[in-house]
Amino acid sequence: MTRPAPARTLPRVPARALAGATAVGLVVWSSRVVGILALAGGLLAGPRRMLGEPFRASVGLPEIVGVGQVVVTVVAGVGMLLLAAGLRRRKRRAWALAVVITAALTAVNLARVIGPAHGHAAVAAAVTALLLGLLVVTRRSFPARSDPGGVTRAARVLVQFAVAGVGVVWLFLALNPHRLAPGTSASAQLDQALLALVGVSGPVAFTAHGMWLDDLTATVGLTFGVLAVLGAGYFLLRSPEPESRLEPADEARLRAMLARRPDPDSLDYFALRRDRTVVYAPSGGAAVSYRVLAGVALASGDPLGEQGEWNAAIAAFLDRAVAHAWVPAVLACSEDGATAWARAGFSVLEFGDEAVLDTAGFTLEGRTMRGVRQTVARAERAGFTVRVRRLREIDPEERAELARLARSWRGDAEERGFSMALSRTADGTDGEAVLAVAHRDGVPAALLQFVPWGRDGLSLDLMRRDPAADGGLTEQLVVEVVRWAGGNGIARVSLNFAVFRGALERGQRLGAGPVARLWARILHVASRWWQIESLYRFNAKFRPCWVPRFLLFPAVRDLPRVLLAMLEAEGFGGRPPALLRMLRR
Repeated sequence: MTRPAPARTLPRVPARALAGATAVGLVVWSSRVVGILALAGGLLAGPRRMLGEPFRASVGLPEIVGVGQVVVTVVAGVGMLLLAAGLRRRKRRAWALAVVITAALTAVNLARVIGPAHGHAAVAAAVTALLLGLLVVTRRSFPARSDPGGVTRAARVLVQFAVAGVGVVWLFLALNPHRLAPGTSASAQLDQALLALVGVSGPVAFTAHGMWLDDLTATVGLTFGVLAVLGAGYFLLRSPEPESRLEPADEARLRAMLARRPDPDSLDYFALRRDRTVVYAPSGGAAVSYRVLAGVALASGDPLGEQGEWNAAIAAFLDRAVAHAWVPAVLACSEDGATAWARAGFSVLEFGDEAVLDTAGFTLEGRTMRGVRQTVARAERAGFTVRVRRLREIDPEERAELARLARSWRGDAEERGFSMALSRTADGTDGEAVLAVAHRDGVPAALLQFVPWGRDGLSLDLMRRDPAADGGLTEQLVVEVVRWAGGNGIARVSLNFAVFRGALERGQRLGAGPVARLWARILHVASRWWQIESLYRFNAKFRPCWVPRFLLFPAVRDLPRVLLAMLEAEGFGGRPPALLRMLRR
């Protein structure tokens, strides 16, 4: 494998995508501190007494004013803690909300300073005022755009939860009139329901036997109020998740880029998936293709194009991620690609291995290949034959029929694959792709599709089999493709990507330690849903060369979000479809 070019100065990444990181970090941590202090001031008994009664009594204001200060302080504290996440991702809308909340906290604390117990209030006012000043000074460090439709969605969610909360609380009160003080009016009940949303007691008095109803309505109302604020805050601050689509002009440009690269990566062709988008280096000599899921801009494989331009393409990708508050991440890149991304400040995790077969050295002879040899022999005795062709050699009618069969064989199962899947079958635009079909009596029973890997390689894209067909057809297809490849100038064939292969092997070795055995056991259990071990064992039976693949992410704290996006992209889980429909409404 070609080693990366000597490290160059990474263009513009520190100067642009990472600019102001210290100032942003200071704002984020200050916001967290202010949020915690505000919560303590509103919820702890001592600060709450100083916040409410002394100041209220000193200036002769009604009791609701003191309660209102407590509510404002608690809500603002929760808001600052939630906004810290948005500030960390440099969201402009989070900055604006933080300014408003910090200004409100400063005003409340300044009002407390004039009261008799003003020592702590003076400190709190100074802290919030300093944060407000810091936010104003660093405003240019928060350029990221939020979802354009977020304001409308946030308002709708806020109203829906508020109306639902008021309705539920009012219904509880209306159905239990005997637990309320005599003469309680409907308007008083409505006021009680409205105030319950913010955790404030209303005008309704309860009988001795109705105190549980007071607690219940207060809890239900406050729960709906909190859900309203959280839901509205999520939609208001969430990053945009545009539908990724590869435009025809971009596809043509990427194809030309692939044709020019002398030593391409085995995953390069999968950049032509049509549910990705692409960003280019300023020179146009390199590009990064990616898809946005769950706030993650997920790239896959190495950057495309000239290796000397990779740094510029990575910088352009990071600029776009910062501008939209996406977490940038890269799945299944090679060692060369991982080196380039690591120079841009990414953390690197060896995530698995790709199985690559050398066609010149591949043979079914020998004891180690006995299982594959017997499986292929059984398929041949059952009457199955394999035909291997380039897609350009297959007429359109047959291609359409094979694509239809592949869809029907999949049934209702989720479409799998992102990093090593093209997501289209027998498409005429992929003329150099190879399709291997197993037949019996002229009836197709299974197929494999491989995409080009430069001029002398193939990468496995798709495996489909008739559920009613005999076992062993996939092994027969792989063997016949390797044989065909050896006679047609193909030197290497890439099979599936085996996730955590090294961990599985280490855990099964004689003398493996308890941690290695435990990790292998966890992967074995996970294989019931995600085929981790079965894919590894299928690849291993062909005695391939294992090539490491890497996962790259900005920081450990981003890893859970990145893994969620990766699972969703690969079709192994992620956000439920019902949730996705709700988020896109």
